[in-house]
Amino acid sequence: MEDGMDAMLRYAVIGVGLMGQEHCANLLALRKLGYAIEVVALADPHEPSSRAALHVVGSQWAPRVYTDFKQMLQTEQELDVVIVATPNFHHVHVLRYLLPQFPRLHVLCEKPMATTLDDCREIVQLCSARPGVFWIGLEYRYMPPIARLIELARAGTVGTVRQVAIREHRFPFLVKVNDWNRFSRNTGGTLVEKCCHFFDLMNEIAQDAPLSVYASGAQDVNHLDERYNGETPDILDNAFVVVNYSRGLRAMLDLCMFAEASQNQEEVCVVGDLGKLEAFLPSHELRTGLRGNHALSAVEVVHVRERAVTYAGHHYGSSQLEHMDLYQVIQTKQPARVGPHNGLLSVAMGIAAHLSITQQRVVRMAELL
Repeated sequence: MEDGMDAMLRYAVIGVGLMGQEHCANLLALRKLGYAIEVVALADPHEPSSRAALHVVGSQWAPRVYTDFKQMLQTEQELDVVIVATPNFHHVHVLRYLLPQFPRLHVLCEKPMATTLDDCREIVQLCSARPGVFWIGLEYRYMPPIARLIELARAGTVGTVRQVAIREHRFPFLVKVNDWNRFSRNTGGTLVEKCCHFFDLMNEIAQDAPLSVYASGAQDVNHLDERYNGETPDILDNAFVVVNYSRGLRAMLDLCMFAEASQNQEEVCVVGDLGKLEAFLPSHELRTGLRGNHALSAVEVVHVRERAVTYAGHHYGSSQLEHMDLYQVIQTKQPARVGPHNGLLSVAMGIAAHLSITQQRVVRMAELL
């Protein structure tokens, strides 16, 4: 919250499609709360996206609009923070220019950090020794009931964690500009594009290195009747993924993208030797069951919502909480809480899962890392 001492942070957004507009809306929500924030520039070659983003921020700011992000960066001399929300395959092209040329700018790059491991490694190298913060938009860890579940697991509430199970049963991929998200070559594949969030959550809970990945998945229902320049989309719409960690914890992902007829879209379950934690969204339920204290169907149930959230957006308020955290990190000169190594590892696990499906085998992370 602005208290008279915070420096004004001037933001630019590169890529103002769905997620770029979402970031603009969250920054506007923070400004209304008194944060020292101003969106001064937008860059996107797609004019309808720029027009929509201007509509989002127009009540507070009048940012300059560019069709070329390089021209924007060269022209805008007083930027502090740049948000990169271009299509997945384009992140590395922006970052190759932005990171070395403007080392003091703080950067929030949308997930996934990149679509290949080579590109991820290059970005990690480009971030080394930069004074500016580099942050990856893995905001699921900020979803209020999930954040509370992670806190309780870390505190030892359910003892030593042995199992983590994450389920996302949701709607199919949305339509994006030029349908770029219909092909794995552009997204990195469903288990990179969508599921890097969940691999990041597994890593946050495990606080350990993933050892191996085994997956089964397919494209069974979605997009099979679509054609783009004669091509059929090749993105998976369902999968199971099992991850083994070096200290014995096991984690599992259950993904289905033709299951929008569900009570909850996301479910996260953590089981330790003393009990079990479960978080559900959008119900915001957090369930805690302790062995010896609770019985079947009789556990503690609370609803976890952050009072600080004034704009729920597309992710239950987690993007606003993420921006609040990033703002504090920049103002107090702390390191990023979700940095390039988090981004690389979450992508590597998705790539390992795709490799496992293709080759029908267990993939050891040492093969990739």
